[in-house]
Amino acid sequence: MKAVITEKPSVAREIALLLGAANKENGFYTGNGYTVTWALGHLVGLGLPEDYGFSGFQKDVLPILPKPFLLKVRKVKNDKGYVTDTGAAKQLKIIAQVIKSCDSIIVATDAGREGELIFRYIYQYLQCKKPFERLWISSLTEKAIKQGFDNLKPGSDFDGLYLAARARSRADWLVGINASQALSISAGNSIYTLGRVQTPTLALICKRYLENKSFTIQTYWQLQLSHQKEFINFMSLSKNKWDDKKQADAIFKSIQRSKTANVTSVESKTITEHPPFLFDLTGLQKEANKKLNFSAEETLSIVQSLYEKRFISYPRTASKYIPEDLWDEISNLVRALETKASCKEAFTKIKWGRLNKRIVNDLKVTDHHGLLITEKIPSVLPAKENSIYDMIALRLLEAVSEASIKEITDITLNVLHHDFSLKGSKVMQAGWRAIKGSFFDEDSEHIQELPELKVGDEVKIKEAVVLEKKTKPPVLYTEAGLLSAMETAGKEIESEDARKALQNIGIGTPATRAGIIEILFSRKYIQRQKKSLIPTEKGLQVYNLVKDKKIADVAMTGEWELALEKIEHNHIDSDIFQKEIEAYATSITAELLSTTIETEDSPTLICPKCRNNQLLIKDILVKCPDDNCKWIQFRNICGVQLSIENLENLVNKGSTSLIKGMMSKSGKKFDAYVVLSADGKTVFEFDKAKNKLLNF
Repeated sequence: MKAVITEKPSVAREIALLLGAANKENGFYTGNGYTVTWALGHLVGLGLPEDYGFSGFQKDVLPILPKPFLLKVRKVKNDKGYVTDTGAAKQLKIIAQVIKSCDSIIVATDAGREGELIFRYIYQYLQCKKPFERLWISSLTEKAIKQGFDNLKPGSDFDGLYLAARARSRADWLVGINASQALSISAGNSIYTLGRVQTPTLALICKRYLENKSFTIQTYWQLQLSHQKEFINFMSLSKNKWDDKKQADAIFKSIQRSKTANVTSVESKTITEHPPFLFDLTGLQKEANKKLNFSAEETLSIVQSLYEKRFISYPRTASKYIPEDLWDEISNLVRALETKASCKEAFTKIKWGRLNKRIVNDLKVTDHHGLLITEKIPSVLPAKENSIYDMIALRLLEAVSEASIKEITDITLNVLHHDFSLKGSKVMQAGWRAIKGSFFDEDSEHIQELPELKVGDEVKIKEAVVLEKKTKPPVLYTEAGLLSAMETAGKEIESEDARKALQNIGIGTPATRAGIIEILFSRKYIQRQKKSLIPTEKGLQVYNLVKDKKIADVAMTGEWELALEKIEHNHIDSDIFQKEIEAYATSITAELLSTTIETEDSPTLICPKCRNNQLLIKDILVKCPDDNCKWIQFRNICGVQLSIENLENLVNKGSTSLIKGMMSKSGKKFDAYVVLSADGKTVFEFDKAKNKLLNF
């Protein structure tokens, strides 16, 4: 009997069906010589400080450097702290029984770093010694699973992958636990969390936000002319920009009196745009954020669902390419899209016999190839899944299409010794841009249809206007922009050697970047402002404390990612990496413990409900310590943080001052007072007539 361990129940069901393990038991399937069971994500993980005997935050025990690290069943947090997850413990017991009754194991967790770690931690926790093989597949189609079982790989082939995953896990523990406890101890009454990837990501957001806010906007003026020739309307823009409006107005008046402009130069060049590569996960998340306003986490959840439904290949990929031996299957995938209604028109643009092999590159395929559809074409999908599926499908069609060729023409006009420029374009070969019918990028400079023009021609001026413009600050990060910054972190490093070493490494991995962003939200370090990501007061406070320390250094985090990649390929020893992390954790702990943190002076406030106890004031909430009273007030009210002053007014005077810019559930902004009712509940008051909204 062979045990098969998958990462999720849905995958176990698909594999069991294919293997003929048709008997459903409690927590596993069995039959035909196989028993198929599943994990529920990370059932086993590294123990918490209390598992080593360190309860609470104690300055004298930091840094905590476990020797050895302890593996524990997954824990969840409740009102009393962290307790063992009963669901995880139950499934782990089932896995132990399955393994005990079998001769060998087939590892079928997701084929990547974290999937490997999920199995290895279970294997070690159960002190299992039985031999295991690895199922390594890039999709859950019947064909892929059959091929995978026909070509099972020795488990030892993935020892490097496991060691890299373990090194990542331990590094995150050492840095996260010690740095977070050290900073929280220095802060006194507040809890802060820092992390190996989390903190540099927060630094990126805060740095861009502060650059944006400190930017001095300058006003300038340009002249715009409207023309017509051969029944074609077009415009030109002055090359000069004037800081003085009076000067711009004077030139404007003189040009108004002129009726024509002279063509002084015409330069044409042919531009070849190669088709885009396939999506990797980060690329798809960026595109979905730009076009659909999906968060990175939402996109990851959607592609995971599509993968488990067998509609796409393995989604947590860092590659945009496919290996040579997969090329023969591409034409079948393309043909399959003829039956997908949303892809039919794009399908007709494909040039058969001339499919572009640019996506084929064995050297650039990592653990998994770029995102592909499978031959199983969905007929009906939920709207969001359908949108993401179409993105992946249309990108495949674009990737195998011909290059797009354009002729770009730059023209200069002269009026009274002032130069004006205009740009035109002619599509010579539509190529891959015909798939979606979009021939220019959204952020490309304005290109218009132009008549035939040559040097010496006169062009009539129909109208002249003065345009008032302003210099633009660095744009705030959207999730798409942040993902790009995380992906290319290190490109601004001054050292050329270090920059080259970190090329294409970035911080985090495609599989973890969405989770890091969500952690920053959950920690109340960042918030959304329309599509932009901005830091909260708490996030800025943390950034100001750590911005000059190594824990916020993007370059160092990138170097760690590079080291993990080298561990995976057996180029460096994971123990050496861990010693370096331990040394760093010791250094950053000492730094943070010596940090002085200025916090809000917390006033002494008596509970407005029981009138007996002093309130506990934290950055997230204010509450009565009496379990019988249970009075609590969250400080973030409809998107606005309740200040200490307003908190005092609420408890002592029964009402805050007017709070502006709160956001209702429907997304509308409003201003209101927060008022205490006689029973200690809080309500909104909109005017002196006490017109109140009770639920918020």
